[in-house]
Amino acid sequence: MLTTQPARVITAAVFPRRAAITAALVVGFALLTALMAQIVIPLGFTPVPMTGQTFAVLLAGAALGKTAGAASQGLYWILGALGLPFYAEAGGGWEVATGATGGYLLGFVAAAWMVGYLAERRQDRVVLTAIPAFLLGSVIIHLIGVPWLAGVLQVPWTQAAELGSYPFIAGDLIKVALAGVLLPVAWHYVDRARFSDS
Repeated sequence: MLTTQPARVITAAVFPRRAAITAALVVGFALLTALMAQIVIPLGFTPVPMTGQTFAVLLAGAALGKTAGAASQGLYWILGALGLPFYAEAGGGWEVATGATGGYLLGFVAAAWMVGYLAERRQDRVVLTAIPAFLLGSVIIHLIGVPWLAGVLQVPWTQAAELGSYPFIAGDLIKVALAGVLLPVAWHYVDRARFSDS
């Protein structure tokens, strides 16, 4: 049943605001990120694989808001670090969590928080504001992931960007565009259903 009260994020418009439901959604988006991590296109020249994770990260922030969205990605990182096969190519464990791709994993938390922050301010309601919000989230992942990669590999930032940023720009733009269309469309149908019930 759709709620009739004004909602800051889309899950709050669909589900009652209860702690148990929020917790379930946090777990659900952590699992969705783990599932999307298994969509992998290996790139032989870099330790950073191309995956579907970042799409799940953007959706988590927009759907859950800043606190729950960041919590979902923090939970994802913790579960993978504990050894569950949640990272790309069913990877897991502390070495993976803090290895070459560790910065991207931590970037997921920051990106989900920022996208959630913007979603709570209605930036996910129309395409013209949703795409920049999701683009910022994607940029944050790169800004944290690339310096971390440079540090782990002991290479200059420029080389780390060639390994862990430039090859992923096209794919990230596609994910940004998909999320930037999906959320406004979802809001359109949710709002229409809410108004028809009221």
